[in-house]
Amino acid sequence: MTSKARKRVVLPTRPSPPTVEQILEDVHGALPSDPVFTSFAPQAMEELPAIQENEDPEAERERQYQQSRSYVALNHRLQLACGLLKQKCEELRQSGDSLEEDILEMKQRTVSDAQGSSCNPGVGCSG
Repeated sequence: MTSKARKRVVLPTRPSPPTVEQILEDVHGALPSDPVFTSFAPQAMEELPAIQENEDPEAERERQYQQSRSYVALNHRLQLACGLLKQKCEELRQSGDSLEEDILEMKQRTVSDAQGSSCNPGVGCSG
């Protein structure tokens, strides 16, 4: 029986996480059309009225009200996305556990098949 030697792949080290300053620089340098800012609420930003100079108090209140409504809706969507993410994370963990069990079972079968293959019918078992 030949031994199968696997080469170990050496992975590069993980880079250090960015500093707060680097993150802030990235956020401030991003365009408003950046997918990070538009993926959750592309329509919500369009719904918000633009800030106008010399706006009357009633219009200002309405703008703030609409902005608040938008924030509440975005927060609700964020909570739903968070729940979905938790659910998918749990499904992924369960799949990983199942995969580990299947791998262990396959290894056990391989070992038992290898031990059983040393017996040849009519010749007898060696070892």
